Amino acid sequence: MLQLKIKEALFEQCEVFVNKRLYNIENVISSNQKALQSETKSSAGDKHETGRAMLQLEMEKAGQQLAGITQMKVVLSKIDILKTSKNACLGSIIVTDKARYFLSLSAGQLVVEDKRYFAISVSSPIGKLLLGKQEKDMISFNGKTIIINKIV
Repeated sequence: MLQLKIKEALFEQCEVFVNKRLYNIENVISSNQKALQSETKSSAGDKHETGRAMLQLEMEKAGQQLAGITQMKVVLSKIDILKTSKNACLGSIIVTDKARYFLSLSAGQLVVEDKRYFAISVSSPIGKLLLGKQEKDMISFNGKTIIINKIV
């Protein structure tokens, strides 16, 4: 049961990570929309056009980031923390001789009960290697051999 609580905590930290990013991007989009609306034609025509073009680029960039966050939310919705499997899959905690991984989305280092976990995407280089593996399997990553000790 302890491992379920760890998985829940990791999942919740991933949700917080995504929600923070969503909040920040929504603020950027909102502020850029206000700036675009407040841009008025001035006698410095070229300066005005450059400012609008820069805001448009910022809006496009924010839109792409928003799409990425939406994709992260889709990935999170597919994770069933109650599911256990002998094979590493989305939502698995993978304990190796080098590190602990939570196969979910790229959220970086997370800490639960004073232990470090790395939230990694199944499409990341190490995520691709770990996906489908079983306990006692070995993978080679960055010239190092990694042994899978446990999959939860």
